Amino acid sequence: MRIILVTGSGGAGRTTVAAATALAEARAGRRVLLVSEDVEPLPGQDGLRLLRPRPAADFRREFLALQARSSAALDLLGAAPFEDAELTELPGSRQFALLRSLRDAAEGDHDLAVVDLPPLAEALALLALPEQLRRYLRRLLPPERQAARALRPMLAQLAGVPMPAQWLYETTGRWETELAAVQSVVDAPTTSVRLVLEPGPAAVRALRTARLGLALQRLALDSVVANRMLPADSEDPWLAGLTTQQHRHLAELRTTGAAGGVVDELPHLGRDPRGPEDLALLAPARRPAATPDPVPAWSVEDRRAEDGVLVWHIGLPGAVKEDLSLVRRGDELLLTVGAFRRNVPLPAALRRCTVTGAGLVEGDLRVRFTPDPGLWPRTP
Repeated sequence: MRIILVTGSGGAGRTTVAAATALAEARAGRRVLLVSEDVEPLPGQDGLRLLRPRPAADFRREFLALQARSSAALDLLGAAPFEDAELTELPGSRQFALLRSLRDAAEGDHDLAVVDLPPLAEALALLALPEQLRRYLRRLLPPERQAARALRPMLAQLAGVPMPAQWLYETTGRWETELAAVQSVVDAPTTSVRLVLEPGPAAVRALRTARLGLALQRLALDSVVANRMLPADSEDPWLAGLTTQQHRHLAELRTTGAAGGVVDELPHLGRDPRGPEDLALLAPARRPAATPDPVPAWSVEDRRAEDGVLVWHIGLPGAVKEDLSLVRRGDELLLTVGAFRRNVPLPAALRRCTVTGAGLVEGDLRVRFTPDPGLWPRTP
């Protein structure tokens, strides 16, 4: 099953493009799920189903379940439990509801899921969230500590401090399972991102940001959609001038690094889209392939014979040296590129090496590692 994650600049029309893409694929005979908070139901469209994330309901359900599991501890503290009717969602609930919808989309019985994501910056942060939260959970409550749960009462007496309650480990384990399921969807080779932009100066910056953020998260960009293109044959001088500017920025988008250098152009209807027939005019021409083009591998080059080092090649298209930093911490590389940051696990071979340098060559970050004599296997 293919999953297309649709995002773009704020106000560029990503929700409309997501709906138009889903409708076109359903009319072509595919079973399609559209995940969106903002799209209105499209009655009478066979093969198309709408899944609407519900942040408030999700938050209440999760909070009440957590409250029920920790009721014994709350009773000891004299806490007054909340009731369903008095709960209002907290900031961040929308993101978690969307992540759960993404997981549910991957489990459904359909050929294609089109997911209407928030604007670009928020979408990139959202897609990085499962990996980040799983890392925090593993550091704060390592899974191996659960093996000693039978010894917890005795350890509490010896140490004189209470040990974490079983419900805490059970809750952490459930969160880990859910986050791992979402991350597997994001990382799947059949998942890709479709970027919707309105040609202009901000669109070129947005494409550069998207390429860099997606590359750091190892996500495929399957296409770029230039939305609201003005008619090229207008006799109105004012409109003709705007059209000329649009096409100049459109050319920049193609050369900046759109997927395959191809940009889908969608017309400006002269009005807000209304109903299925308007959406049919805005379906991108490029149909989703069975599998998107693979993300270039982050490869390890063995140059021990020539230079005594291993070189890790990390593709970061559009990165500049001034915005780049990296720090080795244990078996991870903390990689910062502009506004983006990721803790990247080192390949097994590089964990027995020390970092001895790095360089950026045309979007290829080359990190040099020298084998640690104390850890590297000795050759006879």
